[in-house]
Amino acid sequence: MKGFEELEVWNMSRELCNEVWQIMLHTTLAKDFELKNQMNSASGSVMDNIAEGYERNGNREFIQFLSISKASCGELRSQLYRCLDRRHISQKQFDVIYNMTLTLGKKLGAFMSYLKKSERKGSKYD
Repeated sequence: MKGFEELEVWNMSRELCNEVWQIMLHTTLAKDFELKNQMNSASGSVMDNIAEGYERNGNREFIQFLSISKASCGELRSQLYRCLDRRHISQKQFDVIYNMTLTLGKKLGAFMSYLKKSERKGSKYD
């Protein structure tokens, strides 16, 4: 296994980041600097916290970082509403990214539950 790059949740978060980036490039969101920066930060946080937690090599720490990642999904969902309300994106664009955050949030929650029940506590304990 290469590392976090093989995790489904990390790959999904990477797709989410790319979707957010596309709306930044191709909509009026590009001119709403504060909201754009917040959305870029939140989507990046989802992806980066999965990677950082994985690299800690312990389930307890990994779960903590997955929790932060899941919270960033919620933050991004809230920002999407602001984006929609300000008419930076269409309802269709909103729906696509909103559903991505919901699905990813559920998968992160399930992954955290799995890790909490796992007998293996991480490679640093081997």
